[in-house]
Amino acid sequence: MNPLELFTRHPASVGESYLSHLGHAMVFALRIFGVGAACLLHAFFPFWCVTTASDKVATLHREMSARRESTL
Repeated sequence: MNPLELFTRHPASVGESYLSHLGHAMVFALRIFGVGAACLLHAFFPFWCVTTASDKVATLHREMSARRESTL
């Protein structure tokens, strides 16, 4: 296998270039880190961010599922 193909096969399978896939994946990762921060805040202050993590995870799941469905 061509080593470059390791970086391009999956993005191509979802209709993206390497760079567009990188951008989308980074945005999702940053949003997930934000959800993690909300969980940490909630752990120490249970009256903060009571439904934030579950709401955001549900939103991220819907968005990621919709992106996947649009490429099938």
